[in-house]
Amino acid sequence: MTSYRVERIAEQVKHLVSELLERRIKDPRLARVNVTSVKVSPTLREATLFVSALAGESARDGVMDGLESAKGFLRREVGRRLQLRNVPELYFKWDTAIEKGDHVLSLLDDLKEE
Repeated sequence: MTSYRVERIAEQVKHLVSELLERRIKDPRLARVNVTSVKVSPTLREATLFVSALAGESARDGVMDGLESAKGFLRREVGRRLQLRNVPELYFKWDTAIEKGDHVLSLLDDLKEE
């Protein structure tokens, strides 16, 4: 399995799940949720989707619960639309990169003021 294929499938999963969250999922907990990146295992059996929300860390628990309840639908749609022999199991993780970036920017602002 080439890493190019794994990367291509990860990108397809990212775009598809993002579109499904935006257009097909009506759960209010999943409003304005972003899929920031996807990592697919070399065997294509697992996909870890990193997510964040515009509401920030305060929405984390609700978003993760909403994603867990929508997991079956999302996995079924990924399998149907991407026509993969083995549909990857979807795992969701909260992406802390945005919060870390904000923290670094605030530290830099504090340094500037001094």
